[in-house]
Amino acid sequence: MLVWPRVNSAIQLFQSAALALLITGCTSLQPVDLPAEFTLAPSQTAVWDVLDADHQDDWFVLLNDGPKALDWRLRAIDTATESIDMQTFLWSLDTTGSLVLDHLVDAADRGVRIKLLIDDTFLAGKDGSWLELHRHPNIEYRVYNPFKRRASGATTRWALNLAEFDRLDHRMHNKAMVIDNRVAIVGGRNLADEYFGLHSTANFRDMELIVGGPIVQQVTQSFDNYWNDRWVIPIDRLSHIKTSPADLDAVRHIRDQNVHIHAEESPAERLQRWQELIDSSVRGKATLLVDSPPEDNPAEPDEAPVEVANSLIEIFNAAGEEILIVSAYLIPTARLESVIGQAIDRGVRIRILTNSIASNNHLTAHSAYRNHVNTLLEQGAELHEVRADAQDRQIYMLSPVETKVLALHAKALVIDHDKVFIGSANLDPRSLRMNTEMGLLVESTELNKDLRAAINPDFDTTNAWHLQFDENNQVIWVSDDQTLMTQPATSFMQRVEDWFFSHLPIEGEL
Repeated sequence: MLVWPRVNSAIQLFQSAALALLITGCTSLQPVDLPAEFTLAPSQTAVWDVLDADHQDDWFVLLNDGPKALDWRLRAIDTATESIDMQTFLWSLDTTGSLVLDHLVDAADRGVRIKLLIDDTFLAGKDGSWLELHRHPNIEYRVYNPFKRRASGATTRWALNLAEFDRLDHRMHNKAMVIDNRVAIVGGRNLADEYFGLHSTANFRDMELIVGGPIVQQVTQSFDNYWNDRWVIPIDRLSHIKTSPADLDAVRHIRDQNVHIHAEESPAERLQRWQELIDSSVRGKATLLVDSPPEDNPAEPDEAPVEVANSLIEIFNAAGEEILIVSAYLIPTARLESVIGQAIDRGVRIRILTNSIASNNHLTAHSAYRNHVNTLLEQGAELHEVRADAQDRQIYMLSPVETKVLALHAKALVIDHDKVFIGSANLDPRSLRMNTEMGLLVESTELNKDLRAAINPDFDTTNAWHLQFDENNQVIWVSDDQTLMTQPATSFMQRVEDWFFSHLPIEGEL
């Protein structure tokens, strides 16, 4: 979900934009042609050979809670011997981001070849750290569809690049990490505290899969396709500010203060953890759903990233009994709304979990979603919205949780009793036709059962509002302890803003 920059006033934005156009004219960023680089073949080192001895097919483990997901991400980095490929939308240098960076540099120091690919949406003001990281002989850092003019503030950067808005409006939302071309983590989590339960006030309920087997090489091939795309540009070709090792010092000394999050392990201890993980894993047949990166300007209509969207429509059309939808940002396109209605008409039960007005971190997204609530309910969908004060929110964040709120960021489908989808794509226009996305469709009754069990608490009325019509055909919000006639907003002003945004013609951008 794209976050629009906040400005103090419309006049300020207009002045900045006008100045930018006067200074820059119509010059635009041009794509680059670089020699192709590809990830190394699957590692044949002892640790992976031991783990593959009895498990040569695809295996899957849900990473359902944030602390566990971070623990396995760091353990995987520490296990790497030859290569690490990481692709993400957002990377903050808070506790989580700094821990990941620290472990990555350690891996690079021991000779692991590391390629890092990040979208440019949230990189304003961070070029110094990434340039210094890029200078490591074993680390390459590239930026997807970047802003040409590298301002330190988001508002100024958008203003300076306003002439290229159409191109910059298309972002890379994919999230994947591949270790030694042998295991991968794929799902919805960005690299920041709130996605791993470490934020002091607000955290996301998210979802990922850690996978092994032949499917990993397909994830690697997708990464290579993006890495070699002409709109993926090395950071040192974009920014040439002066840096020094001090730019990374603060994030290189963080693990000693966070042993409660991740305890360092010996190689023997790590191997044991991997063996335990794989022994607990489930088997299945995986298909990687991924949008192709753009060959030409991302703004061109024929470059629209719709492969994942088309695949999801096929999944809906093929369902025979039930679809459980977990989507942080739910703004059904006309096509998707029609497909949901058709599924219900043929007897498919549709249960949906999304954010409430209080838990949604993008109010404009909720404002657009509210325009579809009546239609979904009239079609027969069962609609649930996450409570910010969910009773079981301690599942997804570190204690104490009394003053912390919960929001939904997961993107998952449970289809009938034999399939699941977990990935980066929301069911909104931005994910379905503007941003690139990826995810795994897995045919597995065992994983279907595991995912059902994992999300079952999220649908409970102690953790989510159940939306329904009352006797006057008005929407009400029902929980275990109360029924509301109006949205469970945090304030009167939030309702006013929500109403205002719901009347703006911006749904196609959300």
